[in-house]
Amino acid sequence: MQLKVGEIVEGKVVSVKDYGVFVSIGEELSGMVHISEVANDYVNNINDFIKLGDIVKAKVINIGEDNKISLSIKKATPKPQKTYNPKFGENRKAGKPNPNFEWAPQKTEPASFEEMMNKFKASSDEKFSDLKRKNPEVRRSKRGANNR
Repeated sequence: MQLKVGEIVEGKVVSVKDYGVFVSIGEELSGMVHISEVANDYVNNINDFIKLGDIVKAKVINIGEDNKISLSIKKATPKPQKTYNPKFGENRKAGKPNPNFEWAPQKTEPASFEEMMNKFKASSDEKFSDLKRKNPEVRRSKRGANNR
């Protein structure tokens, strides 16, 4: 049997290791599926996805000079569809928001200049006091004062 890169083959799992599985794909041929090529999801424990003796379909992704065959199960199966995003709904491909999605309520009347300044001052004072707590040497310098 002559294999080519890109070909999809079927084989039997003959060995399961922490780093991947070995698949028999012919009378005298076998290839390895690295743990990163087992599934589209993150694989922490390979035994959660593949068992010894399983029949799997895999894509040949590399044939080394030493005739070592690298296989990929995830590339031999179709990719799962992306998860549903309620913000865009069925219109996600068009980039239009879903009309049924509830946005966070927004303040209807603009804040006055005094309200915004008071908010900024409170935020600034809070940040400065945090900074002073972390580094006691930080002090406000007065204009015109000689720093010693």
